[in-house]
Amino acid sequence: MSRRHLVLNWAIVALLALLYAPLLLHWVDGWLHKTISIQHEYFSHGLIGLPFAAYLSWTQRDRWVQLPNYCHPVGLGLIGLAALMYATRLTDWMNLSLPLLLVGLCLGLKSTAGLRLQAMPLLLLALATPTQLPYLIEPYMLPLQRLIAAGAGFLLTQLGIQVVVDQVYLYVNGQTVEVAPHCAGLKLLLTSLYVALMLIYWTGLQRSRLQTGLFLSMVVLVSLAANMIRNTLLSYFHGTGQAAAFDWLHEGWGGDLYAALMLLSLMGLLVGIRRWVPPALTLTAQSRASSV
Repeated sequence: MSRRHLVLNWAIVALLALLYAPLLLHWVDGWLHKTISIQHEYFSHGLIGLPFAAYLSWTQRDRWVQLPNYCHPVGLGLIGLAALMYATRLTDWMNLSLPLLLVGLCLGLKSTAGLRLQAMPLLLLALATPTQLPYLIEPYMLPLQRLIAAGAGFLLTQLGIQVVVDQVYLYVNGQTVEVAPHCAGLKLLLTSLYVALMLIYWTGLQRSRLQTGLFLSMVVLVSLAANMIRNTLLSYFHGTGQAAAFDWLHEGWGGDLYAALMLLSLMGLLVGIRRWVPPALTLTAQSRASSV
């Protein structure tokens, strides 16, 4: 790499750090201390996804240098659009300007080849960028809320606890528990799929459509089951007057621990699928002959 291009690259890095370091610190602080908005808290998986994306990008630095320098005109347009979004000082627009600017830089410096090279880090960043998407999805969460409430009611009944389920409400010992949209497991589901995406890329599972499809399907089922059990415990704690246990699992570090253990179980699930499920279903010569 020439000295000129080296200076340009470091100048871009310094400018990005100056513009976006405060924004990233705001994200991290809000995710860690839960001082960010409820909708933006849905993207707390960025605590693990953003460092992983940075690591992937760093490991590809040699391949990046070897790519020819070519400016794609779309890249300049995206850079200009990102600058306008950042200048609005509106939170969501500023947030979205970061992945948009990085896409523009990839196109502007290395054209489509650079964009393909950095596709996975950019995808992880985009999926971890706080937006109002959860707010737009929540009105459609009613079927999921009902499913979680019904499942929690069934589990409580199996434990010998008298419970009445009415839509998204559970009545336990005269206490009312609502499976609100924020408690329907959307955050846990999004986090599970995000972590699953990281694991698929890290292990190369994407080379097998069968294993990838099965893994993602199992991730969704595990996430739903885990949230159903969590709501069962919350309903039990609230209905039996165990306020401390309820707060610990609902708002305290117990909820974070529960989610972490569930996410760790995905690694075991992935190992099991890679060990016991073939990469593809194939027909033997005898079976093909018999089907003719």
